[in-house]
Amino acid sequence: MKRVFHIISHFDMGGAERVAVNIAKSGNPDIEYHIVELIRTRSEFTSAFINELKAAGIRYHRAVVPDIRFHYIFERLAAVTFPLRFIFLYLRYRPVAVHSHTEMPDLAVFATSRLFPRLLRRCRLVRTIHNTCLWTGLKNTGRRVERFFISRRANVAISQSVLDNYRREYGERPPMIYNGVGQVPQKPYEGIVPGKKNILFAGRFEPQKGIDTLVEIIAGRRDDTRYHFHVAGDGSMRDVVMKRLSGLDNVTVVPPVYGLSSYLSSFDYMLMPSVFEGLSIMSIEASMAALPVIINNCAGLKDTLPDTWRLKVENNDIAAYDRLFDSVIPSADAHAFGQEAQRFVLDNFGIERMRREYERIYLE
Repeated sequence: MKRVFHIISHFDMGGAERVAVNIAKSGNPDIEYHIVELIRTRSEFTSAFINELKAAGIRYHRAVVPDIRFHYIFERLAAVTFPLRFIFLYLRYRPVAVHSHTEMPDLAVFATSRLFPRLLRRCRLVRTIHNTCLWTGLKNTGRRVERFFISRRANVAISQSVLDNYRREYGERPPMIYNGVGQVPQKPYEGIVPGKKNILFAGRFEPQKGIDTLVEIIAGRRDDTRYHFHVAGDGSMRDVVMKRLSGLDNVTVVPPVYGLSSYLSSFDYMLMPSVFEGLSIMSIEASMAALPVIINNCAGLKDTLPDTWRLKVENNDIAAYDRLFDSVIPSADAHAFGQEAQRFVLDNFGIERMRREYERIYLE
């Protein structure tokens, strides 16, 4: 039996975590998948995440360092102490491949290679580049980590935007494997407001997700009785969200919804004003459910929809969003938009293709 380890930040909601689980659910009888957590999370999603792993027969290993979010020092502490824990897992299971997702797991694998230089030479290293912007606040460390992964030919980009940015920043052109997403059976969402066009935002309350633009759009529509906005998430900008949106009749703010992909068809549109993405799993999941997505036409989002997509704006221009909400969306055929998006993602982001391509790399 060949074993493959996926190193992820935490057992929680996140696009990279979802990619790791989707690969590990391949059902390949020749591969035993393990998911290794870097930072020990205790969220409302953790138990559901673990139950999903158990149901799929995926082995998992919890972290020791707790998730204390008031400072990034705990993430870095988890990364640099990871080798002391990982060596025992490695020697026990002898994986043929170790697959890292996002910067802190990348840093943890790099630290392992420095502390135990012979250990990882015996297995295939794979590193998925999930974002167009890497190593914010850690550029010097990041360059050392990138040189390591480049030397091991470990990198895989998830979109053309990620590939182009990586080549400009670090000089390598890695292979590209689109993140795959499967279709999910749909069920009703209880919070839908009858008689309105229900617009969903779901994601982390972080600058990358365009939260400043999001609250400006919603606050600017406070008197527009055609729309109701559903904002699902949490993060460092939660106070900004609550300060601008609490008390408005046109918005409902809720914590992250586990299994949200099962409810997407209940909404009329999804709103994604992200500043940048790697390749948005949320956008792909929405299109799989035939939910049209209103996007900022940024790297990592524009890759998920056809070039001719009409529901997009440039540079998060509020006036352009206003034109969409005032002129396009009221008379648009949302079903036709949804079908167009669904055809595109079915052709480009099939989950079985992603699994086959990664498993080929693991076993090279």
